[in-house]
Amino acid sequence: MYKIYLMNRLALLLIGMILFASCNNTDQTESTNTSSVIAAPINLSYTVLNVFPHDTSSFTEGLIWLDGHLLESTGLNGKSKLLQINLANGKSEKSISLAPEFFGEGISVINNKIYQLTWKEHKVFVYDMNFKKLPQEFEWPYEGWGMTTDGKYLIIDTGGSNIYFVNPETFKIERTLGVVNNNGYVSMINELEYVDGYLYGNIFETNSIIKINAQTGLVEGIADLTDILKKNHQPDTSDSNVLNGIAYNPVTKTFYVTGKNWPSLFEIKFN
Repeated sequence: MYKIYLMNRLALLLIGMILFASCNNTDQTESTNTSSVIAAPINLSYTVLNVFPHDTSSFTEGLIWLDGHLLESTGLNGKSKLLQINLANGKSEKSISLAPEFFGEGISVINNKIYQLTWKEHKVFVYDMNFKKLPQEFEWPYEGWGMTTDGKYLIIDTGGSNIYFVNPETFKIERTLGVVNNNGYVSMINELEYVDGYLYGNIFETNSIIKINAQTGLVEGIADLTDILKKNHQPDTSDSNVLNGIAYNPVTKTFYVTGKNWPSLFEIKFN
């Protein structure tokens, strides 16, 4: 009897140890799974501070705020230009046209040079600050969409989920950043603006702007600017295309946004 009693005690002890280990393993698994979950982007609200006129003939592909002026790159074959725009009246103060075979895309300024992408022609044009086209040109192996700079690299996207950090002197790709949110990779990233460690990007065929961590590629925020024209009593005709164009003013810490062929440009602040 004593032997049977002892064996039963040992069996119960063994079962208890197995159950304890199993519970611990479950807790660890749940903890691991929980810690690996990617949080959904937060919703970024915004306030419209000012509304300015915008040339409806401008198929906006790139936008920069620089020394009190807007620089704008426009697309479409035969209509592509590099422009310096007066913010108050929306009129061009300086302009240079691309040859008809080129479709202008994103622009950026670094080392006192203006860089302009083309869409499918694999050419990158370089200008001085007086809009004089320089003999220096670069080949870009992908489609050209949006471009910005962090002060060291030119940062380029191609309509996919990758963003490329490029040496402005050699146009060599130094780093590739994959953009993701809680659902996976994010594609159709268009015009870009770099601000304080983050990339703000238009998503093509939407009226959304995403906020991307420039180190991790994680989309941390998203702003929905749907109906910004109507909400601010601006004409919204059938010619108005999607939101595209983000420029940042570091003095006022505000953004200028517009769209392809839009009649208006908005100064906004993310809340």
